[in-house]
Amino acid sequence: MIKDTSGQDVSITQRRSYKKPLIVLALSLAVLALCAQAFMGNNQGSISVERASLQIATVNISRLVRDVAASGKIVAANAPKVYSPERGYVDLQVKAGDKVNKDDIIALVDSPELNNELKQQQSVLARLDGELQRKHLEARRQKLSLTKTLDLAQVELNAADRENRRAKLSIEKNLISQIDLEKAVDDLARAKLSYKHAQQEVELAKDTLAFELKAAERDLARQQLIVDDLNRQVRNLTIKASVTGIVGNLLVQQKEAVTQSQPLMTLVDLSNFEAQLQVPESYANELGLGMEVELTLGAKKVTGVLSAISPEVNNREVTTRVRFDEELKGIRQNQRLTARILLENRDDVLQIKRGAFMQQGGTQVYKVIGDTAQLVNITTGASSINAIELLQGVSSGDQLIISSYDNFKQAPTLLLR
Repeated sequence: MIKDTSGQDVSITQRRSYKKPLIVLALSLAVLALCAQAFMGNNQGSISVERASLQIATVNISRLVRDVAASGKIVAANAPKVYSPERGYVDLQVKAGDKVNKDDIIALVDSPELNNELKQQQSVLARLDGELQRKHLEARRQKLSLTKTLDLAQVELNAADRENRRAKLSIEKNLISQIDLEKAVDDLARAKLSYKHAQQEVELAKDTLAFELKAAERDLARQQLIVDDLNRQVRNLTIKASVTGIVGNLLVQQKEAVTQSQPLMTLVDLSNFEAQLQVPESYANELGLGMEVELTLGAKKVTGVLSAISPEVNNREVTTRVRFDEELKGIRQNQRLTARILLENRDDVLQIKRGAFMQQGGTQVYKVIGDTAQLVNITTGASSINAIELLQGVSSGDQLIISSYDNFKQAPTLLLR
């Protein structure tokens, strides 16, 4: 009988081998590496991009309008401030928002100082006028006295002449002595001299009186000018509206004490409007009076010209005024608007539509050639809101990618699919 020997059997476990899978994996990786190397060898530095994701524009030759965008509001072309003409107390005759017509009384200023000055100067004027009238009376009196003196001298001259003729006749008839004749001759000479002096005194007195009267008249005229000017200043204390419109802001309180030239209120002339624009200071040196401006007020587009440019810069902006080419209806004070100021307008300019590609500096651009796009160097010139001038690197009719290049990593070639 054969004994059971199962207890003597030895179990042998076969060891699993990993060499074959590793070899297969290595061979697969090698094949993939060779394929990748072959692919990269054929497309070194290229990136594949979907054409539909790009913005492509065509280089063209057309008019280039270089402009700058600005925003602003509608303002009254004429919005004068009203100032106090003198120091005093103001009595406002209107309220903010009131409608006024030209020459309507809008304020009164009570100036005690000016009124007192006027009264004093009027008193001086009355005194000078009285002195002039007195000088006229005195001149008449002096003229009468001088005329009397001259007449008496004439009478004495006539008498001396008559005695001289009588003495000559008498000496011929030996009725008088030679001494009497000589005395008559001397009396005549004395009378002639007295008459001559009387004439000279009369002429001198007349000239003196005329000079004194003219001086008094000049003093009176000068004082009249002073009084007239003070009367004008007093009339100006009644302040009238210089334009037809509405009262803007009141700058003082009722019955407030004001100084000379202190602002009292503003008036707004609603018959004529302008646009006030804020332009970035980087364009300040390129702005000029008379430049064309295109403005947009809601759905309406209008044109105008620059009529004023502020010499100051505030908050990195320059304030300008635009005068409209035509009268506008239905616009309001402080209505918001946008505008384009036309800095330059040239024909036959090689250009491309403005795009995000300019964010990379604008020195390189991708030119589309079939199913590829090649990176080429360019030189740009002037730019506007919508277009870029191209000076070198491309020609009219070339197609350029104008969208962003951020994902292209300056690859020399793009594969368009």
